[in-house]
Amino acid sequence: MPNQDERFLAALIYVISFFTVFLGPLIIWLFKKDSSSYIDYHGREYFNFLFSYIIYGIVGYILLFVLVGFILLPLIALCAFIFTIVGAIKAYEGDQYRIPFIFRIL
Repeated sequence: MPNQDERFLAALIYVISFFTVFLGPLIIWLFKKDSSSYIDYHGREYFNFLFSYIIYGIVGYILLFVLVGFILLPLIALCAFIFTIVGAIKAYEGDQYRIPFIFRIL
């Protein structure tokens, strides 16, 4: 079971992404990944999530030319928002939450 500091920093990876999408989570993850496997797990999960949703966004943008993207892009944004909040809550509760619909690259 992760301690309170680990849970807080893992949740902070998700929460700080609302303000700095890439840099804030990267700094927390790089400094703490070697000392905590729990923070390492959530850092990897967040960056897999980020890379996946960047790809989904690019595909949605391309599909704007076929008019499908007008429906797809808001749906992608809503899912990204919801999964970020759920990830932060689950990380703070001490769960190893796996975000659905992402590519496990890292």
